[in-house]
Amino acid sequence: MKTIAVVAALSLALAVPALAAETRCGWIQNPTPANWWLDDAQNTWTIMTQGSGDEPEGMDLIPDISEHDYVKTNGNYGYACACMSVETDGKERITRILSFRQLALAKCRNDKALKFPG
Repeated sequence: MKTIAVVAALSLALAVPALAAETRCGWIQNPTPANWWLDDAQNTWTIMTQGSGDEPEGMDLIPDISEHDYVKTNGNYGYACACMSVETDGKERITRILSFRQLALAKCRNDKALKFPG
């Protein structure tokens, strides 16, 4: 009986994929209300899109980026440079935000692997 319980527990553990935190650094963009994404050296990661109800857990960890080094592009909206610890779907979407750190714009501007936003 004990062996069956162990086998059942192991098969359940293998069926649930382990999510690992990833550090993603690049241009954090908020061009219009409720539209957010992060462009890093590997990809454009969608954080959320207006009207879709896809806000990831931890969105509240992103402060008002306009209070620090930031470029205004549309009223109160724009972009900044940041590093985030996140979980992704492995393709194009950030599914959970674990931490957020805004950086000086120069950090992203000097990173040759990043495309300039816009």
